[in-house]
Amino acid sequence: MGVYKDKKTNTWYVSKRYINWKGENCRLFKRNFTTKREAQNFERSYFEKLQGNLNMTFDDFIEVYFDDKKQRLKLNTFLMKQNVINTKIRPYFKDFKMCEITPNHILKWQNDMMKQHHKKGEKYTSSTLKTMHAQLSAIFNHAVKYYRLDKNPARIVGTMGSEDEIEMLFWTTEEYKKFAFEIMDNPISYMAFEMLYWTGIREGGELLALTLEDIDFDKCKLRINKSYQRLQGEDVITTPKTSKSNRVVDIPDFLVDEVKDYVAGLPGLKKTDRMFPINKSFLYREMKRGCKAADVKKIRVHDLRHSHVSLLIEKGFSALAIADRVGHESIHITYKYAHLFPSKGKEIANTLNEEKERDYDEKELDRQNRFRSKTYGFRLSPEENEVLERNVLLSGLTKQDYLIHCIEHRVYVIEGHNSRVYKALKNEIDYFLKELEIRTNLEELPLDDIEVLEQLLQIVKCIKYKKEHNLKQIWSHANESTIKFCFKLC
Repeated sequence: MGVYKDKKTNTWYVSKRYINWKGENCRLFKRNFTTKREAQNFERSYFEKLQGNLNMTFDDFIEVYFDDKKQRLKLNTFLMKQNVINTKIRPYFKDFKMCEITPNHILKWQNDMMKQHHKKGEKYTSSTLKTMHAQLSAIFNHAVKYYRLDKNPARIVGTMGSEDEIEMLFWTTEEYKKFAFEIMDNPISYMAFEMLYWTGIREGGELLALTLEDIDFDKCKLRINKSYQRLQGEDVITTPKTSKSNRVVDIPDFLVDEVKDYVAGLPGLKKTDRMFPINKSFLYREMKRGCKAADVKKIRVHDLRHSHVSLLIEKGFSALAIADRVGHESIHITYKYAHLFPSKGKEIANTLNEEKERDYDEKELDRQNRFRSKTYGFRLSPEENEVLERNVLLSGLTKQDYLIHCIEHRVYVIEGHNSRVYKALKNEIDYFLKELEIRTNLEELPLDDIEVLEQLLQIVKCIKYKKEHNLKQIWSHANESTIKFCFKLC
């Protein structure tokens, strides 16, 4: 026990030597405790944290957790985590021992959070509740992995809330141009929003971190390799949001020219200086001002990124190309814009139609305009072969030309009740109807020919729809040319 009383000040202090994990001799010393119990509690808590003993309170373990995590996370990520834990989790569990927290405690905390209201008087959103639970579960996962806690009670209970479906707003190019015209009076605002709309980079970290070194004016390329944050009153440059965010973006020529003009108006700008020495609040104010002046729908600054993606989709670029350009960690993020991608069903059908009807390349056809690669083969009995050979000799044609001649002159043989035959006949009638309708509508045809076509059209329709009575009536009024044509067709 290293707790002693200071008789001069009538207070208690802790003084104890120990060996740390490096094998070094260390001393714990702290004074000005008003009671002996307070000093003993401090000593016990200190060594429990030092040894990773889970008899420590949740409040003490949070300090251990923060110490373990601080050097492994980006500062803005750590500060976000710290804020959620200190305001939403720590006050509830601080006096519980880590080893005594059960799923029942987690469930009651969740119910309490779902009832609570934040400062604006509204309940927490589903995504906020999900974030709270994720941070609590991360604490227990850390204890399980590194401090021998048996199980994660938060995992047993399961999450609360879900990802909110935020409405994805965006501007068309026409809307953006109206907005840009209204903010041209401020060069830094205009150039910042031009970069956001025409490149799709992130407004906070990526835009505000840009320097002259990041732009290759000759090759029209923009390098994204850092992120800007304003944290604890200081400007902080960190690595980009994700590994995929490290990228080189091709930018249009007109944007390069605009950047040159913008930089020319900043004579003191060094290559390593930020091109946009502003913050997010400035962008938000200018967005509000421009929307009001241009009378366009209000969107967030980040929605300019959505606007850029929607523009690329409209121009027909693939999801993979878009993901690479805007730095999406996964193509699945890009597919959140799936509702903007045009349906390809009709396009596929049209392409197949074109393939069916396209003119064949000369290399695919021989001198007789026949396919070089398309051949047909079938078996014949000796008797069938004898008949075929005799007919071929009598025709004076080659065997191939004889068979093609039979096909071209529509030598049909129909045997039995075959459904495929009836389907083929129906298709022939449909095709014949279509051709008749087209020719009947040709104004340059003589009136006599049009009359014949119209009567033929009525006759074929009667055959198709099995209207025998109508067929007899039309036949009785048909002119001589129509009757001759029908006999010839038969």
